[in-house]
Amino acid sequence: MSIFSNIFGSSESEKTNETTNWLPLTYVGQLDEIIAFSEKNPVVIFKHSTRCSISRFALKQFEKQFDFGVDTYFLDLLEHRDISNEIASRFNVLHQSPQVLLIKGGKCVYDASHDAIDAGELKTKL
Repeated sequence: MSIFSNIFGSSESEKTNETTNWLPLTYVGQLDEIIAFSEKNPVVIFKHSTRCSISRFALKQFEKQFDFGVDTYFLDLLEHRDISNEIASRFNVLHQSPQVLLIKGGKCVYDASHDAIDAGELKTKL
């Protein structure tokens, strides 16, 4: 394994941590479910590009810090760009990758991207 693989991960198969209970975001209709659910409970969406080392690094850092119990959706941008576009439209956010969004009351109340992604900061917004 190369030094870059050690730092950023070696393959798409390593894209998520087993300790994080990711819910795969794979179809646009799930956004309606997320909006409805967020009326009572906050929901996190993590948008990730499996080909981007920066995104992989941000994901690993997020997973190391993430220790609170909310539904957390994982969006593979390369597989589901249409969903990312719909997220941008529905929640009035600029598409970025990597990006984390907090949905409460049907609205995006917090989003961060790249090196600004911080699970500790996100937790303060719950």
